[in-house]
Amino acid sequence: MELNEFEQNDKLIRARNKVKELKGFYIHLIVYILVNAFIATTVTVARMSGGESFTEAFFNVGTLSTPIFWGIGLAFHAAKVYGFSVFFSKDWEERQIRKYVEKDKQDADRYL
Repeated sequence: MELNEFEQNDKLIRARNKVKELKGFYIHLIVYILVNAFIATTVTVARMSGGESFTEAFFNVGTLSTPIFWGIGLAFHAAKVYGFSVFFSKDWEERQIRKYVEKDKQDADRYL
């Protein structure tokens, strides 16, 4: 079965958008790792120079709050990019699209 030019173009656009989303997620992940490694290292070293042990310095709430909360945001970003959704799945989106396309078609037919 041969795809027409419109279908091929549509598939190409969707593929490019998916790659753009993946690239954005990977950049987000790399920045998350680098920034949180820097924060954890500097805060831990600073606290250890103040007399705390490594365990006390590293597992301080202030040291871990940034990666925990940012990690939650990163998890939501990953879920969006990889299509995991507890509430709004791809099937749900497709059903909604079909519903609205059908409604628009019925509205157009009514006025003709």
